[in-house]
Amino acid sequence: MNTILLALRNLLRNRRRSLTTLLAMIIGASAILLFGGYSRNITYGMQTGIVQRTGHLQIQHKDFYLYGNGNAAAYGIANYPDIIDKVKQDPVLAPMLTVATPTLQVSGIAGNFDAGVSRTVIGGGSVIVDQNRMRLWNDYHFPLKPQPLALTGTSEDSAVIGIGVARVLQLCESLNVANCPQAPEKQEVAGSRNAPDDIALLSALEKPDRSAKNGTRIEMLAASVHGAPNMAGLNIVKAETQGIKELDDMYIGLHLAQAQKLIYGSGDPKATAIALQLRHTRQIPAARARLEQLLSTQFKNQALGVQDFAKLNPLYGQSIAMFGTIFSFIALLIGSIVLFTVGNTMSMAVVERTVEIGTLRAMGLRRGGIRLLFMCEGFLLGVIGAALGVASAVLLSALINQSGLTWIPPGYVVAVPLNIYVWGETTLIVGSAIGLILVAILSAWWPANRASKMVIVDALRHV
Repeated sequence: MNTILLALRNLLRNRRRSLTTLLAMIIGASAILLFGGYSRNITYGMQTGIVQRTGHLQIQHKDFYLYGNGNAAAYGIANYPDIIDKVKQDPVLAPMLTVATPTLQVSGIAGNFDAGVSRTVIGGGSVIVDQNRMRLWNDYHFPLKPQPLALTGTSEDSAVIGIGVARVLQLCESLNVANCPQAPEKQEVAGSRNAPDDIALLSALEKPDRSAKNGTRIEMLAASVHGAPNMAGLNIVKAETQGIKELDDMYIGLHLAQAQKLIYGSGDPKATAIALQLRHTRQIPAARARLEQLLSTQFKNQALGVQDFAKLNPLYGQSIAMFGTIFSFIALLIGSIVLFTVGNTMSMAVVERTVEIGTLRAMGLRRGGIRLLFMCEGFLLGVIGAALGVASAVLLSALINQSGLTWIPPGYVVAVPLNIYVWGETTLIVGSAIGLILVAILSAWWPANRASKMVIVDALRHV
């Protein structure tokens, strides 16, 4: 304690230099914490968006992840209602679960044959009520107000498409899509503006709802589970941007019942995945272990597996790794600046206090005592700088959060308020503070070691 008090008095002897060093450390700590809080904003935003759409975990055929995109129907789960019931009633999983809902991946050709245009589409069928409940998940309090899906309350033959699909199918005007340029000339199907006879017959058998607005009805052709073509007449209720052009140019969203009818016809309906949304992301390991146990016992006759949202969305992991690397680089850069700043301060202190060091050594203070004294000064600089840096970062993040700034995070299509997550991020705050203190101690070690090796006689006659 005496050594720490003496080190504090030594820092106060040259307040200007100590304040300058502390200012550099405060700025460095604030910069690290603010960027760390910004990285947390991206992590939480991406995770929230993904979990709201696809859940934390998905039960699939064990080979669906590798081969399902080529023929999703071949990897369907036949008795998915029984699996959902077992999961909801399981005493271990039930307290963790918020939503368990089936989905079906579909692909095919969508055509607006009144305009003589068509294109390939890919998307899925889902239970809209369940999807709306999934959108309410916001474990990190991300500043986003969820809106009901456009298919809410619509008929079974309704669908939503990407703006790119609406542009190609020349539906922008009918759907009142802004900033959606049309082709200069409408391209007709060779020989006719009408659908081919076989497709028209399939469409007629579906008996679509003719109450839809003119210009918003399309036909979708898909291969059924048996390989035969199947047709559905769909009423497009809205065109929505998907945030990624490749997806925007192909996306179609359907009601689950309609998608199952398109793929399985009058046969037994299946689902390609069962999406499970948990109350908290940290529950994934426990929930996954329990799910694998259930699937290997009660449903061991089916080749089923469990995938988490990070594996199903590789961009999430890549983005987190990228920002982690950037954070490490910034922390290393700022740490180097602090290292040389504190080291320079301690070196100047050693030179100015050479006679004092000689006096202390002559009074019996050992080399280790001299070394400890200067390292305590570095430690105090680190503690004070870290504390003030954390306080300033918390204050600045609060000001930014209340400033009304908005931005569009990765994976989103609408602007949301910019939030910097510093307060409450214990790992980030403690890790940054400890790192800064260690850098300050390391910076003081070299000058302290040099001071401890001074010859007493030479130090006493230093001018």
